[in-house]
Parts: sequence; structure tokens; C-alpha cells
Amino acid sequence: MDETDLKQGLSSSEAKRRLVADGTNELPGGQYRSYLRIVIDAMREPMFLLLFGAGFLYLIIGELQEGLFLFGMVVVTLGLALYQEGKTEHALKALRDISSPRALVIRDGNKIHIDSRDLVRGDLIVLSEGDKVSADGLLLSGSGIQVDESLLTGEALSVRKDPAGDQSGPAQPGGDDLPYVYAGTLVVQGHGIAQVTATGIHSEIGRIGVALQSITARSSPLQKQISRLIMMFAVLGVAMSILLVLVYGITRGDWLQALLAGIALAMSMLPEEFAVVLTVFPALGAWRLARAHVLTRHLSAIETLGTASVLCVDKTGTLTENRMSVASLYINGEEIIMDAAMQTNLPEAFHELLEFSILASQEAPFDPMEKAFHRMGAQYLSGTDRLHDDWTLAREYTLSPALPAMSHAWKAEDQDAYVIAAKGAPEVIVKLCDLDAQTAHTVLAAVDRMAARGLRVLGVAQAVHAHSEWPDSQHDFAFEFIGLIGLEDPLREGIPNAVRQFGAAGIRVIMITGDYATTASAIAKQAGLATGVVLTGEALAKMDETELRAHIKNVSVCARITPTQKLQIVQALKANGEVVAMTGDGVNDAPALKAAQVGIAMGQRGTDVARESASLVLLDDRFTSIVDAIRNGRTIYSNMKKAMAYVLSMHMPIAGMALLPVLLGLPVMLYPMHIVFLELIIDPACSLAFENEAPEADSMAQPPRQADAALFRASEIGFAFLQGALALAAVMAAYFWAQGSLPEAEARAFAFATLVAANLALIFSNRSRTRTMLESLRTPNPAIWIVSAVALGLLLLALYLPFLQTVFRFAALPATELLIAISAGLASVLWFEIVKWIRHARKAS
Repeated sequence: MDETDLKQGLSSSEAKRRLVADGTNELPGGQYRSYLRIVIDAMREPMFLLLFGAGFLYLIIGELQEGLFLFGMVVVTLGLALYQEGKTEHALKALRDISSPRALVIRDGNKIHIDSRDLVRGDLIVLSEGDKVSADGLLLSGSGIQVDESLLTGEALSVRKDPAGDQSGPAQPGGDDLPYVYAGTLVVQGHGIAQVTATGIHSEIGRIGVALQSITARSSPLQKQISRLIMMFAVLGVAMSILLVLVYGITRGDWLQALLAGIALAMSMLPEEFAVVLTVFPALGAWRLARAHVLTRHLSAIETLGTASVLCVDKTGTLTENRMSVASLYINGEEIIMDAAMQTNLPEAFHELLEFSILASQEAPFDPMEKAFHRMGAQYLSGTDRLHDDWTLAREYTLSPALPAMSHAWKAEDQDAYVIAAKGAPEVIVKLCDLDAQTAHTVLAAVDRMAARGLRVLGVAQAVHAHSEWPDSQHDFAFEFIGLIGLEDPLREGIPNAVRQFGAAGIRVIMITGDYATTASAIAKQAGLATGVVLTGEALAKMDETELRAHIKNVSVCARITPTQKLQIVQALKANGEVVAMTGDGVNDAPALKAAQVGIAMGQRGTDVARESASLVLLDDRFTSIVDAIRNGRTIYSNMKKAMAYVLSMHMPIAGMALLPVLLGLPVMLYPMHIVFLELIIDPACSLAFENEAPEADSMAQPPRQADAALFRASEIGFAFLQGALALAAVMAAYFWAQGSLPEAEARAFAFATLVAANLALIFSNRSRTRTMLESLRTPNPAIWIVSAVALGLLLLALYLPFLQTVFRFAALPATELLIAISAGLASVLWFEIVKWIRHARKAS
């Protein structure tokens, strides 16, 4: 073991040296794909294989220019795949960097938070309840530490850790009272300091080859629906392509050209853009959410966000600032308000209450309430004999769901007996002190008055213990009641407005808190929640599952709720058919966070255990960020639907123009190079234009969609096909007219220009289901203009550049014909714009 000063830790320079020597504290592998892997994956795609096959056939029949052009398009296709996939991987890597765990270490004598990947051997890491252990280590000091090592052992029960345990050599994970902690395990109770002994691949988890990822891509109902849709298109495409090859070969006798026509039809039927949408939209959406201070740990959560119908939310730190300050003190029937008049002097009668509230707190507190006690002590007790820096903490009795009170036993050098300080829920402190009925009634009435003002109230008590044996329970001390402390935690800015937005979006907000019922009601009223009947933990404990399911339908406030009861509430809501989003920050919140369809952990004050169990993490702990997350989640899903509706509608005229001319005895209009050209428009339109689309104005005025709802209703699929059918009719009509009026090459160019224009019209028309195309133009989306400009530029090159004219089998179009062709394509969506205008006019009237 390294000889490291326990107060100083490693120096920054030594830590850097060891980091270079040993490498970063991370496991090999992971989900990041290199550019080479992206290229290899792209080369396995059906579209790539068809394109390569078509180029090879052109070389066989001696059409060198067409063959080389298609091989050039292979490179362009790979480049586009590199851009799209690279952008996605970059977004996912950024998310992993954001979500990388932090570790609290002692370096250069200071406690600092660092990226856990920068931990090195010899580092001193500070462990607290709820932390994820970042590296293997030897526990040097600690109190009451229990660790969940199920990741390594498979055992569900946590194990005790003892700094004084057997240090003869590193032991295997599992087993009580050993001093070793292991990377990837979770501290479920206690606190301490450990010295890092192994990092990265040298740790226990590294040796057994377990790779953990913070950003995962779970399979979702949407992905399953799209897989079925792609399979349907693939089967239909193969069947139609075989039919086309047979018809062309039999009727025209040119089997090589028949194969090219069949390949073109197969390419036109492949909805490869669906895979682009499913990959790019969630990844970039998660990146956008991270910029809005919401970290997505599971990409499937983005899909689920739009279905959430109930939000269960903590009070402290989520609805409130988690900035506690002492607002009121109560002893012996007298209450004082800590207003401006009390800034300098605190009546001496209240000194004991403040003294024991500090003694019942941690010496270096993390809890905002305990911080408030220490601040107040520094202000009013400095220079008195009420602060005891020289006392030694001998025993701790921690807070538990069964007994929401905690006690500290202190030893002074000049005293034989131990001083016991306790604080906790007022009704529990009253019971611990065994107050008579009249005194208990008076105290609890004072609690009600303070709680009605929205204060969080704690009781404080003291006892003396003169024995060397320690009782197992706090009930065994002879406590004397000292008084009550009321703490104020102001409501966060914007909470009432956020609650109203959730209501408009059809999402019911339920506040769940461990606070006193009266305090919870007061805060709920300030937040704009419907108070009504408050469900208390005591009442819930008496209900069976059926009663709870019926009762929870009309509840907006739950008070004095234990973590186990949080899980019961989530399960009851789910049994009622609700899709539950749940916030949490503590170790005991993990089961409820896992049970909820969308678990939301706090990023700043939350524990690693809570973050590991959640789908989303609020990086700023702000309730209003959940509103932004819901809005963004709905927008991402809406834009995915728009992109896929566009893909469905656009493939119909492309496939139709690859098939119908052959069946009708007309010259082939679309060859593989034409399909590639159109794909160069469709792919960027999906990955850039629709992904950048702004939210619909009424996105947060719509009820949540059903969790089991299909991606497209039958009417929506019919509508997409109707769009495609009318675009096909426009292009086919243009081709018929051109065949009778223009030479074949010019007719093909005329119809192709109409098809490109119809494609662009469908992009603009599908930007919104409610706003007309002209209204949508007012909403900025630079990507859509870039895609359109590039498409028109490429069309002009294909029409007027001699080399490309030969490749595409075009002839130059006069300006008038080009204008007519583009107008015909744009006109194919006019009916849809008229329908939207009529709907808009009806709503306005």
C-alpha cells in the first residue's frame, strides 16, 4: 500500500505522472464506432450492394461512363454514411462524456471532484451513501458502510465494510467486515475514505471483463414497428423487382437491361431512410436534451417521454430550491420568527435548541438542513460554550424509514457520561421523549401552525448515557424534549407556470414527500397543485392494492411517504394504465425509479445509485427542465413521424416511375443512377431538414399519446400514400405528355425534373400537419433550404452538363419546359395545402 498522507492525498503532479504510467480508469471496448467500422457496416447495406451490382452490370454491357458514375456514387454514399453516422457517434460520445461518473478525491490537501477516469493508484476517494465506487480500494476509515456488490457477486444483500478488517491481501468480493471496496459497486449506507489500489483493466471488474456503458440503446416498440415495416417493404420490393425483370426480359428480350431496371426498382423500394431516422433522431435529440440540462441515459426514454401521463415529483430540491434556512424556533410554548430583527441576537433560552440541532448533525454536513444549523450556530453561538469542536463522536444512530430520526452520541474529555443529541420528525421525537398527552398535543399543535406556513419542522431532543454498552435502538435512551426548528425552503422560480403547462399537456403532477402533511399542502398550494385530499404514509399503509389504485386516482399530494411506499404508488399508477415519470435522488428511490417508465434522477444532489436506476438525469435539478424534456421528447417523436411520412410518400412516385413505364410499354424512365440521385436528396432531408424542425405550436397542448399506439394510424398511412399517389400521378402525366411531344432523352429529363420538384414539395409540405407551407416558411430551418438548393443545383448539372447528360440519358431542357416541369411537381401537393388551409379556417371561425 502506498504511503500517502491521509490529510494531503496525492499531489496533482504525482497524480498526472501515475495517470500517464497506468492509463485512464476505464474499461476497454464500448459502443463508440470508428470510421472504419462505419464504412464496413455501410458496405453491408442492401442499397450499397445494389449500387455496386448495377455499376458492375454497366461495365459488363460496355457502358463505361455509367459504370464509373455509379462507382463514384458508391464513394458518395459512403461519405454520406460517414457524415450521418459520425454525427450520431459524436453526439453519443458527448453524452457519455457528460454522464461519466465523478469522484470526490483528496489531492493537495483539498477535496475536489474529478472525472472518475482520472483516478490513479494511491488516490484517496471520499465515499458517501449513494455513491458508485469508481475504483478498487482499501477502506482506511469509515462509519456504518454497507456496499451492494451484486454486480460482481450476484448476491442481492449488501455487505458490511470494516476499515479494521483483515488486510492480509485483496479478498474476493462478497463477505462482511472486510476493508476492500470494488469499482462498479454501490455504497448503500455510511461514509468513509478509501485508498485506490487498482484502476481500469487492473480492477476486479476489469479482470472479469464486464463493460458498463452509461448511454445504452434499448430496443423499443417503435424500433419493432419500423423493423416490421422495413421487412414488408423488402419483401414487396423483391417480389416486384422479380416481376419487372421477367416482364422486361420476356417482352423486350434484353435481360441485362431487365436486371438494371429490376435493380432500380429494388433500390426505389428500399426504405433505408427509416434506419437513418431511428439512429440519427434519438441520438441528436439526446444531445439537444443534454444542452437543455437533461441527460439521456437510455435513448428509448426519448420515445417514452411523449407518452408520460403522470409525473411523480419530490418536493425538496425539485419544486423547492433546496436552500434551507432556519425560519422559526420553538421551546416551551414560545416561538420566535427569525426575521430581520433577529439578525444580531438570539435569546439565550433558544441556545440549547440550536446547540443540540448541530450535535445531531454531521460535522461536515452535506444535507441543506444541517448546513443551515451550522450557519446559524456560527452566527449566534460563536464565542459561547455551546459549540463543541473538541468533543468526539462515539456512536451514530442513522435515519431509517421505520424510524425517521437520528442520534449522535458525543464524548467530552472532562465527562464520563455520553451526551446524546437527536433530531427528526416531530411526532417521532415526541414518542422518543415519551411526553404526556397534554404536552404532546401542545407540541404537535405548534408543529401544525409552523407547517401551515410551508415550513419543514424538526424536533430536537437530548439524553445522557452513562454506560459502556450501547443499546440497539434509539428508543432505549431517556430523551428529554428540547424544542422545534422550522426551516424554510423557497419554491423554485417558474414552478406554478410549469405545473400549468403540464396540466395543458394532459400530464397529472403528484407531489410525493416525506414532509409533514400540512407542510406538503402549503407548498402544493404555492406550486399550483390541486391539494384536495392528502394521502399520508400512515393511511397508505392500511390500504390494500385495490384500495390504493382507487384512491390514487384523485390524489395530487402524498405526505410522510417512505421510499417503499413510493414504489407502491408507482405500481398502483401503472396498474391504472398510467405512464409514470418519477423523480428521485436517494439510494432508497432506486426501486421506484426503475419501476417507473421514465425514471428521472437529480444530477447535482442525486446519488450515483439513483442516477444508475434512472432513464434521464436533470443536470441542473430544475423542475422546469422536465417541461423542456417533455416538449423536446414530443418534438423529436413528431419530427420522426414527419420524416417517415415523407419517406413513405416519396418512395411511391419513385417506385411507380421505375415500374409503370415498363408495364405500359413505355421507355424506362428511372435507372440506378436516377435512384441514387434521388437518395442524395431524401437522406439529407431526413437526417438534417426534419431533425432540425421546430416544435409545433400546440405540442404542449396535446394529451400524451397512448404507449401502445402504432407509429402511424391507418388514416395516416393512407394519407401518406395519397400524397405519394398524387405525386406519382403528376410525374406520370408529365412523362405521358413528354413522350408524345419530346424526344426520349428530353422526355426523361422533363419527367425527372417534375419528380425532383415533387420531392422537394413533399419535404416542405410535410414540415407541419397543421400549418400551411407558406406559414411554415416563417419558421427558420436553414437545413431545409440547404437541402433544396443542393438538390436544384445537382438537377441543373445533370440537365446541362454534357458528361452527366450522357450518364443520366438526358437532353437539355429549354427554360420554359424546365419551368413547366417544376411547376407540375410543386402543384402535386397543392391539394394538401388547401386541406390544411380549410382546417385552419374552421378552427379560426
